[in-house]
Amino acid sequence: MRRAAVSIAANIAEGFKKKTLPDKARYLNIAQGSLEECRYYLILAKDLGYGDTMHLMLQLEEVSKLLEAYLSALIR
Repeated sequence: MRRAAVSIAANIAEGFKKKTLPDKARYLNIAQGSLEECRYYLILAKDLGYGDTMHLMLQLEEVSKLLEAYLSALIR
C-alpha cells in the first residue's frame, strides 16, 4: 500500500516535468494505475476486517478526481 501510494505522487511529479503531451499522459496514467492499486488494498483491508477504511477511500477518491481532471485538461 505504501509503495503504491508513493508511486502516485512520484509519477505525477515525473510526468509534470516531461516535455511532450504523450509522455506527460503516460506518467499520469501510471499514477492512475497506482491509485487503483491503493483502492484495491483499501477494499481488501476492509474485507479482512483490519478497520474502517472509509476516510482513506474518500481521500483516494478526491485524488482520483483531481488526477482525472488534470489529465483531461492536458488532452484538451
